[in-house]
Amino acid sequence: MGSSTGLGSLTGTAVSPGAGYGPAHVLAGEIPEPDKESRHGGDAAAERARAERAVEEVAADLEARGARAGGEAQEVLGAQALMARDPSLAAEVGALIDRGVAAPRAVFDAFGKYRDLLAAAGGYLAERVTDLDDIRDRTIAVLTGLPMPGVPASAAEPFVLVARDLAPADTALLSKDVVAAFVTEQGGPTSHTAILARAMGVPAVVGCAGATAIAPGTPVLVDGGSGEVLLAPGPDRVAAARRAVEARRAALSAADGPGATADGHAVPLLANIGGPRDLPGALEHGAEGVGLYRTEFLFLDRASAPSAKEQEEAYRAVFEAFPGGRVVVRTLDSGADKPLAFLPPPEEEPNPALGERGLRMFRRYPEIMAAQLGALAAAAAGASAKVQVMAPMVATAEEAEWFAEACRTAGLDSAGIMIEVPSAALRAADLIRAVDFFSIGTNDLTQYALAADRQVSAVAGLQDPWHPAVLDLIAMAASAASEAGKGCGVCGEAAADPVLACVLVGMGVTSLSMGAPALPWVRAALARHTLGECRSAAVAARFAVSAGDAKAAARAVLPGLEDLGL
Repeated sequence: MGSSTGLGSLTGTAVSPGAGYGPAHVLAGEIPEPDKESRHGGDAAAERARAERAVEEVAADLEARGARAGGEAQEVLGAQALMARDPSLAAEVGALIDRGVAAPRAVFDAFGKYRDLLAAAGGYLAERVTDLDDIRDRTIAVLTGLPMPGVPASAAEPFVLVARDLAPADTALLSKDVVAAFVTEQGGPTSHTAILARAMGVPAVVGCAGATAIAPGTPVLVDGGSGEVLLAPGPDRVAAARRAVEARRAALSAADGPGATADGHAVPLLANIGGPRDLPGALEHGAEGVGLYRTEFLFLDRASAPSAKEQEEAYRAVFEAFPGGRVVVRTLDSGADKPLAFLPPPEEEPNPALGERGLRMFRRYPEIMAAQLGALAAAAAGASAKVQVMAPMVATAEEAEWFAEACRTAGLDSAGIMIEVPSAALRAADLIRAVDFFSIGTNDLTQYALAADRQVSAVAGLQDPWHPAVLDLIAMAASAASEAGKGCGVCGEAAADPVLACVLVGMGVTSLSMGAPALPWVRAALARHTLGECRSAAVAARFAVSAGDAKAAARAVLPGLEDLGL
């Protein structure tokens, strides 16, 4: 190997742009499995009490980490603490201890049983397996006196965090000052690590086979734009990467104000948020409004539905943060892959992603829908923000008409739908007649178009919105909205890709919504290209036959990307 490549390189899926360099901190296999034959001394009651104390210590620590982190991390870690305190888990641990099994092994076996159930359920529940494993390992560490697994909260220099996968508790309190980049063996563009990295503004590569075999301390250069991970690169490569980082930083800081192409075509740039806690970041990065308010965070992981007053206060706080701006609220997106504890589970669903979720679940429980729409109308009354409400998982014109009428009945005058199901994109001309706007959810649209579950690592390569089939569906929806004189935004993770953002605008998308740290990247990419160049990139991408070819074809006609290191 030459001086530029050192010990070689690995390749994965690029999910957060930028370059990061530092020694590898490898997080893998730190808590060994307890001995299968381990037994306690005979005092089952004392052993049960010891296990209960250990679980509560872990749950309390998760809650404390969440309180310090705030924002979406607090919601995630609070949910993890609830998992730790699940009475059925405690009962299973206690039953094993009563049969003589020592507490560490009882915890391992009990959690393993529930782990298998979650993994088999698929979707949102399968995504929680990593969370459950993390609780198990932390509890066993408390019981055995081993060091708590996790990531150092401080370091002499920023490190590259390498792991098979990452649990929320590992990453909630990390910052750009500590982590230079993330590399994981598992995950795709919508995995926890990918979303966290984009939220932190840290370069990241996921789905990188062999990453955990990197020797701890090895200097690593991570390119979050190409997916390349260089091991012990030579000084020339490191220096070039650092120069690019500085040039990129200057280019990003120079791009400010409302989103627009180089020739002045306005493209409002909005933020995706989960609640009022995410507002500071959105405002800091120059969001012109909110393009996706995920209201399900008010409903998940609680024993009863939030009251009308609680909902109204949460909605009003967001509306007031953007006086004169636009706030697009997604109604409750729950169901098979995001179960609500206060509603009975649906009948057995072999494929939860195709079951009762989104609008389908909303229609099944009209009292939940009426309460949410009423709270939104009350919060919008008197607000200067333009409040728009949209429904997820709409598949037919009849569903679009039903939702629009429900919004009008509640006193909400701007009703839209998300385009996430291929049937909705294919018949977009029918659906747009019933509503005021579209918002394309590219994560689910890609999942359904390519039959590739968002949570299954084995098909992560197909979960790519650059696929020309997905681009065609987006173009159909945008074209139908344009012909009707109505707006069509994108609020999926695709909007956070600065290169794809240019293509989306070229296809007629009228606004883009994303995690707040991505806003400067997208703003800068649009500002370097004319609307004509964006249209040329869209045509080139749609003529390609694969996702990789589509991205390459678009980049070839977008000359301003080089300044941004993209």
